[in-house]
Amino acid sequence: MSLRIIKAGLFDSVQDTGRYGYQHLGINPTGAMDRYAAQLANALLEQDLAAPVIEMHFPSAQILFEQAAIICITGAHFSPTINGKDISINQPYLISANAVLKFTKPIEGARAYLAVNNGLKVDKWLGSYSTNTKATAGGFNGRRLMKDDVIHFERQIDLPTSNDILFTLPWKQEIEKQEEVIKFIKGPEWDWLTDQSKEKFQNASFQITSASDRMGYRLSGQPLGQAEARQLISSVVTFGTVQLLPDGQLIVLMADHQTTGGYPRIANIISAHLPALAQTQPGAIVHFAETSLHTAEEKAFLQQDLLYKIQNECKLRIQNWLDGKH
Repeated sequence: MSLRIIKAGLFDSVQDTGRYGYQHLGINPTGAMDRYAAQLANALLEQDLAAPVIEMHFPSAQILFEQAAIICITGAHFSPTINGKDISINQPYLISANAVLKFTKPIEGARAYLAVNNGLKVDKWLGSYSTNTKATAGGFNGRRLMKDDVIHFERQIDLPTSNDILFTLPWKQEIEKQEEVIKFIKGPEWDWLTDQSKEKFQNASFQITSASDRMGYRLSGQPLGQAEARQLISSVVTFGTVQLLPDGQLIVLMADHQTTGGYPRIANIISAHLPALAQTQPGAIVHFAETSLHTAEEKAFLQQDLLYKIQNECKLRIQNWLDGKH
């Protein structure tokens, strides 16, 4: 059995934590923009944290579940409903066959994630289920989801059939409010900046422009400059690399970033703060502040440790529900 897209969303696709080990061949990692939210959805369903999920933007797809399923939605709050009834984010639900998931209004955030405990039977390419639209590989036929697409489940859950929510599973993960300032560590070409530009980067505000997408967030703000005219040989870049463009403006590389770039890499957003940046919409104002490599590593460790704890706590809970021990 399966789920069916009955109305296509703006740009919804299958993603996981990314495709690594092939950047030397020019194949970018892709993966979820908000990897914490994607992993949290899986953790709350006691699944592998890297299991495939559906990444959704608003307006989001409308989805018909042709089979009973246990689902969880995390990330952005787009006012999700099942058969017209409001459901919460960051909380698992048991839903029956013929249930319809809709998103009615954007409240907060830019990207929501749908995980399904039944497992999504999608294409794996080079060790990842993430959709690479440029290579037309991975995910669902290597492209965004469209009307009438059918994603089959890996396994069936034997639950009664009705046209309503079966049950709200009694555990929910409360999400701490993200820090407003995005932390960074200095990039390889940080010292190419003038002292005044270094100060501007840390004290001025920058606006995310409409020319932003999964490849990169273009920022508009006070132009930054180099101390002297220098050019960079095309060098490795990563998710969170901040590049200085020739006009003095900045771009932050995101999940679908290229594998190399020729613009100065003045900074790198720490991985623990990339989820917060990924959930910002065009027009939003962002501020940056430097942190140490040690602090960056510590924040990343604590974030991942919390996900493992949630995953372990939910393991027996899900099984008990399936075994009727609730």
